[in-house]
Amino acid sequence: MLTSINHIGIAVKDLEASIEVFRKIFQFENIHREVVEEQGVSVGSFKVGDVLIELTQPTREDSPVGKFLEKKGEGIHHIGFNTDNIQGDLDRLKAEGVQLINEVPRPGAHDMQIAFLHPKSTNGVLTEICQHK
Repeated sequence: MLTSINHIGIAVKDLEASIEVFRKIFQFENIHREVVEEQGVSVGSFKVGDVLIELTQPTREDSPVGKFLEKKGEGIHHIGFNTDNIQGDLDRLKAEGVQLINEVPRPGAHDMQIAFLHPKSTNGVLTEICQHK
């Protein structure tokens, strides 16, 4: 069951410059850094309340975030939601006619299993579901 917002993913061209912009706004001290090779991204994330803000820079042009930046420029890329049963939710959503990008979970940042729902099925919003391992 989807339970809460986990994070908001923001596509950025320059991770270091973006970290400094958001540091001025939210005055965070700690930032989590991680490269997710499978997704082709370098991530810098910090918390605002209970929600992570995930600044995401592509490590290769053909990554989904790289393609997004080329087409749409910087900005909100996706919203991630917590689940306690990622495969069960994927199966349920597929049965309900929601178009999935991933039918099985994949490794993501923060030691989570992730899967994406296609924006064509979610009013244009790329939606990620996340489950901590």
